Amino acid sequence: MEVEKMDENEWKYHGEGNQSLVVSHCQRCVVLRFLKSPPNQNKTPEEILHHLQNIVDFGKHVMKQFFGENYVHHGEIIQLPLDFVRQLCLKIQPERPECRCDKDMDTLSGYAMCLPNLTRLQTFRFAEHRPILCIEIKPKCGFIPFSSHVSQEIKHKVCRYCMHQHLKVANGKWKRPSKYCPLDLFSGNKQRMHFALKSLLQEAQNNLKIFKNGELIYGCKDDQDCVSDWNELARHLKPFFFPCNGLVSGPHCTRTIVKELIHVITTALLSSTDTCRAGDMKTVPISQGRSYCEASAFNKELVRNGKHKLESSGLPRGCLLYKTLQAQMLDMLDIEGLYPLYSRVEQYLEEFPEERSTLQIDGPYNEAFYEKLLDLSLEDDGTVAFALTKVQQYRIAMTAKDCSIMIALSTCLQDECSEQRPVVLTSKSRFTFSVSVLDLDLKPYESIPHQYKLDGEIVNYYLKNVQAKDDPVMSNLFKENEDCTLVLHKV
Repeated sequence: MEVEKMDENEWKYHGEGNQSLVVSHCQRCVVLRFLKSPPNQNKTPEEILHHLQNIVDFGKHVMKQFFGENYVHHGEIIQLPLDFVRQLCLKIQPERPECRCDKDMDTLSGYAMCLPNLTRLQTFRFAEHRPILCIEIKPKCGFIPFSSHVSQEIKHKVCRYCMHQHLKVANGKWKRPSKYCPLDLFSGNKQRMHFALKSLLQEAQNNLKIFKNGELIYGCKDDQDCVSDWNELARHLKPFFFPCNGLVSGPHCTRTIVKELIHVITTALLSSTDTCRAGDMKTVPISQGRSYCEASAFNKELVRNGKHKLESSGLPRGCLLYKTLQAQMLDMLDIEGLYPLYSRVEQYLEEFPEERSTLQIDGPYNEAFYEKLLDLSLEDDGTVAFALTKVQQYRIAMTAKDCSIMIALSTCLQDECSEQRPVVLTSKSRFTFSVSVLDLDLKPYESIPHQYKLDGEIVNYYLKNVQAKDDPVMSNLFKENEDCTLVLHKV
């Protein structure tokens, strides 16, 4: 990229998170990612560069080892003309959601990350001028805690996502709870996966988005602004799935197209298109803990129909869902077992603050950092080294629990598809696809106390307001003790 000839008019607002803002090129398949900071708290150019370098190194030396070479795009750091950055900031400011404007885009350092635009990622060379369909899924945590440190039995029965839904609705984050349960998606059972994906399409929240040529056509732009009209979605998708227009319009057409889309997504999620070093490491047994969530709408439907066995076919070892789940299951102790170890590290740092860099809490995220993550021992010898390893593994797990999976699709003819490219067939079309993983910034060490507190809030709310309604004994207990506060965690 010729940074000297940058024109802000060739770029547009793409989106942003808590720490960074992204713009995409109008023609080329690239995005620029800028860091953000609160007003009057600007970092120095050196600090910005160090922060960005940590992000790149973490993707390159750590997450790429877990997920695989082809799935992770760590990008590169570039330095841009300051005048271009300032003009770009002015251009995109009116497009930013009001809820994100509490932080300002960095316009002082000139540093940014250059990455491929995964919503427009070309799947093969013939597809250069063809429409690209991209589905972004944030699958969330795909297992139920199996740790003996868990203090409330409900956490061994109902997954974090399903419990959290009720608290989010109560707090006004969403209007209604989603029927999506991550354990159904991660089950490997196609019937459960189809139900999970249909539930995501019905109530996308911020867990599913669909793009056509880089433009959002379905899902939430921010926390509240959602596009969720199935008929409108079917209109966008019809040329992909039924190019000859041989299908009548109406509800039947819409349902058929959505069914085809779910089939394609499921096939892509179960495909194995990469290898990685994590496949050679000693893995966390996925059989630990139960394979279903009692709150899952799919599970409840089975129980209503008199069936009590939920099928879990298991995930192919090479697929991205399997690798995601393996990284998530580095959270072997649950936050309840992890928090005392975090406190041990904190106490050590209070006594020896100069050791923070030696412990690699803030990087560098290199090969040595990755190697320490491979120790899956749970025998606590009382050392800071053991505690730190579990803390770092937990941070990796939390990162994997919040990542996004991007599936880029483009139609191809039979003679264009080579054996090297994965292909999925539908009733009237043939797609080649690529699968990538996004949002892999390491979760902050400082966020652990917040996670500990939030875990208690989620479980407390669920016990008091959801489970109690289904259990008359529990319900009466809460009525008798209306002013009491449940204390879940040992301190």
